[in-house]
Amino acid sequence: MGWVKKSRAPCCIEAATGAGKSHLIAAVAASINQMSGGKHILCLAPSAELVDQNSEKYKLTGSKASIFSASAGQKSLQYPVVFGTPMTVANSISRFGNQFAAVILDECHGITPTVKSIINAMRSANENLRVIGLSATPYRMNTGYVFNKWEDGTPVAESQTKAPYFAACVHRITASELIDMGYLTPPVISEIGSDAYDTLGMEVNSTGKFNASDVDTAYHGHGRKTSMIVADIVARSAGRKGVMIFAATVQHANEIMASLPPHLSAIVTAKTKKVDRDRIIGQFKAQKIKYLVNVSVLTTGFDAPHVDVIALMRATESVGLFQQIIGRGLRISEGKSDCLIMDYAQNLERHCPDGDIFNPKIKVKISDNEMSELSAICPLCDAENTFAARPNNDGYEIDEFGHFLDLDGIPIQTEWGPMPAHYGRRCRSTVNVAGDEVQCNHRWAFKKCDACDAENDIAARYCIECKAELVDPNDKLVVKFKEMKKDPTRRQTDLVLEWGVRNHISNSGKATLRVDVVTPYRSFSFWVLLDPTFHKARVQKAMFDSLDGAIPRTITYAKDANSGFYNVFAYNEREDESP
Repeated sequence: MGWVKKSRAPCCIEAATGAGKSHLIAAVAASINQMSGGKHILCLAPSAELVDQNSEKYKLTGSKASIFSASAGQKSLQYPVVFGTPMTVANSISRFGNQFAAVILDECHGITPTVKSIINAMRSANENLRVIGLSATPYRMNTGYVFNKWEDGTPVAESQTKAPYFAACVHRITASELIDMGYLTPPVISEIGSDAYDTLGMEVNSTGKFNASDVDTAYHGHGRKTSMIVADIVARSAGRKGVMIFAATVQHANEIMASLPPHLSAIVTAKTKKVDRDRIIGQFKAQKIKYLVNVSVLTTGFDAPHVDVIALMRATESVGLFQQIIGRGLRISEGKSDCLIMDYAQNLERHCPDGDIFNPKIKVKISDNEMSELSAICPLCDAENTFAARPNNDGYEIDEFGHFLDLDGIPIQTEWGPMPAHYGRRCRSTVNVAGDEVQCNHRWAFKKCDACDAENDIAARYCIECKAELVDPNDKLVVKFKEMKKDPTRRQTDLVLEWGVRNHISNSGKATLRVDVVTPYRSFSFWVLLDPTFHKARVQKAMFDSLDGAIPRTITYAKDANSGFYNVFAYNEREDESP
């Protein structure tokens, strides 16, 4: 609770599935309630099931709790610790004022605009409001970790987090630690005796889901393969108690069901009626059925400790979902020595390339090109930062602060200061100042204000200190470049987009070749004499003949201001580049 005592910045706790997250929420809520002298605590969870589960664990402490969730059937603020769902709380936000000391977020990796709006509203009533999140998987697809620094204060690598909401992860309880302590069942990655679905080429769309056409191609119409996979699951599950099979679609799930023993199998989807879902889950937990096929449900918050087989017959878009699915089989249960993990959809290759399911690859989606990383010590606060490395084709030495060094060991200078060997601009470390987390001021690349000498981000338009407009030297160069490209009478080198050659007779009756050229900036033509009699024409033809019929990549030219004809000076020179 040290962070909560000293800092107002949001923090989070990573608690692996099976760590007893509900008990942790109860303990944190009780502690803050006591530390604040009896103030209220709001505990938010994304579903009514989790609200009920968390509130029941809190009641085990001997204290009473309120539930504020329409889907859970109650809207009460009678007791200081309140368990609620976001929409119900947001619709009655005026009732959540300065009597609240903290907001605790379950499944905090899924923080939504609604949850943020609740926190902002409550913080306007109490500027000292604390925010604590808990998650087994504190990362999100495309944006990486949801926190800015690790519990030891080291900033998360820039390639692993983007705009994190939480300032720090203040405590971690990993699955490996829980297995070593005997609180979780060890997973065993099983060999598979059937071909897997080909999913590595599937693309995620803008909604964070696999494209429907890719899903259809990967899973549907493969009845023989599906039946062989199911047969392999059944064979390898012999002597085991509970098998959860994760399918891609309802159609896919029905194909799976067709190959399972009907009296030992059931299916649950998002469209399954609640009464039927409760009955099926009850039968599964009572071990009256062995195989439970599900589609997009039972991935989080589902607790059936006897499950000792997890069969993934679908690819997961996110590593977080993959981890949540694995977690369904790690609860301890009497007579259960391990949990068999069978992956028929290439999830391990996609999310855990080193084969360790507890060490997933967390990356921010920047581009399709992988970048290497570079560690750089901040000269101001000594924090170690990790940034994407710049290309180093010249093999420069790099100092501990992340600067390129010349042959004398001196940092190479640029208009932005010493040249960084990485793409980081500012130190990502934070320090606590009067209860707030403030980012370190050191910048590896900066734009100095001519008026007050303050260091500003290189993209800043106005000075952060004196608000004067910052003049970017590059802007001047760009303007000059554009002016040059607009004036065809100035010598320039362009890429060749189109190139056409045809026979032509000049006005004086001489045989020539007419060459039509299109570049990104203009279209023009020039002529090559086939039987030149003067030096300039002979040079022109010699250059053209050197192409040997090939189309040049670039052309260097200028328009004669007097005649209006274009003169060509070279081919395949380096193109003009904008600053």
